[in-house]
Amino acid sequence: MITLSKSQHNLVVTRIRMGFVSHTAIRLINSSLLFSHIVFEVSEVQTMADVVENFYGVYLLYCKNPKYIGRTYIGFTVNPNRRINQHNKGLKSGGARRTNNKGPWVMVLVVHGFPNEISALRFEWAWQNPERSRRLNHLAKKNYNEKIYDFSLRVLSEMLRVGPWHRLPLTLRWLSPEYMRDFPPELQPPLHMPIVYGHVVSRKVLKEAYEMVEYEEISDAVACSICNAFLHKEDALTCIDISCPLVVHIFCLSKKFLSYEKSGGQGNILPVEGTCPVCGENVLWGDLIRKKNGCYADLVTDDACDGKEMESE
Repeated sequence: MITLSKSQHNLVVTRIRMGFVSHTAIRLINSSLLFSHIVFEVSEVQTMADVVENFYGVYLLYCKNPKYIGRTYIGFTVNPNRRINQHNKGLKSGGARRTNNKGPWVMVLVVHGFPNEISALRFEWAWQNPERSRRLNHLAKKNYNEKIYDFSLRVLSEMLRVGPWHRLPLTLRWLSPEYMRDFPPELQPPLHMPIVYGHVVSRKVLKEAYEMVEYEEISDAVACSICNAFLHKEDALTCIDISCPLVVHIFCLSKKFLSYEKSGGQGNILPVEGTCPVCGENVLWGDLIRKKNGCYADLVTDDACDGKEMESE
């Protein structure tokens, strides 16, 4: 039975303690040979949805209409709850031409955690067009007897394991247990990508949250915790743990995190994860950047994210 390394275990514990994943039970799925993956699973009926700030997600729809049963649709959203309503209400309400008058549709899963809209839209395009994506030219074509839903999941499992997506701090969220599938052991997502279950609510990071007090208090007289050179607020990163005094240049911490990787980070510009040099917490690089952009502060509004929707037809 393969178990987690100490650093992997600490990373999971940190993300749960900091509230990044709020589910009630954890189980580890192991293969008999080489692959293992962390899966966050709801052991009871979840009554509250997770709140995700700066939400950029790519989702998979499944058609329940008997006339079109089994059809799928892949799209991008900043607000999954609003988006599924638009699809089911039709084109006049902001839905897509391909889903218009073919409902009801179910949003089966959503992949979120993309750093920005462009990154999510590129992922959406590749998922929609695997035969045209140069990153997926190794992928076997759809079998004649393979259902389009199963093929879509097979494409997704491959995408999460190739660059550049395999280094992003993504989360795979199942929204509808009825359509859930377990990935084969050899096709599990990278260890830093949790598989979670349950609904999600998206929220914007407002200007007040972005201009965090801890960054405002950083002056030009503060020295980097790694190189000891003075730094500017715009170039500074702080630890996920608010009690940690770490203040570093983005480049310095990136270089240090890359040095932890087996290859020494050779060929990579940004790391996946690392250990805080001050408090010793294992953290994802993406979580540090999200915090710098205003996430993980106290939410200042109950309004759902109402950002502009973009979609490829």
